[in-house]
Amino acid sequence: MTPRVIVSSIILASGLVSGCVSPMADLHGYTADDILPGEVQPDVDTRASVLAQLGSPSTTSVFDDNTWFYITTRRERIAFLLPQTTDRVITAIRFADDDVVDEILEYDENDGEVIRYASRQTATRGRELGLLEQIFGSVGAVALPQTNERTPGDPTGTGRR
Repeated sequence: MTPRVIVSSIILASGLVSGCVSPMADLHGYTADDILPGEVQPDVDTRASVLAQLGSPSTTSVFDDNTWFYITTRRERIAFLLPQTTDRVITAIRFADDDVVDEILEYDENDGEVIRYASRQTATRGRELGLLEQIFGSVGAVALPQTNERTPGDPTGTGRR
């Protein structure tokens, strides 16, 4: 191989590897256009003005409709690896009973907690069949098709005796 081919191969390989190592970023959730959720003013803005400035919330509170959440998540992925969350901002806007902004709370990825789900399964009724029972369980239980043949037990062939 000539030195020119070796140098070209090294440049090509380094270009391919650098393309796989650079992270790809994804932005999920609320994307601020002109105003950030933190710029909403308590005791000044109302539910209608927040809706006009920020748009619909990402979600609302489960227990009451007086808290709106705007959630923004930035995730980066390198090559084939699982994406990693690099930045998360959750802005909670709480309204008073007269629809005026009462308070604004901001959370980031450090405020979250990992929730462990219970891995238990609900048992179903009935019994579980083994492999051989599943394969041979229906042997002999197959119903014979109805025919109109005359047999010694059915001389007319109508199913009547």
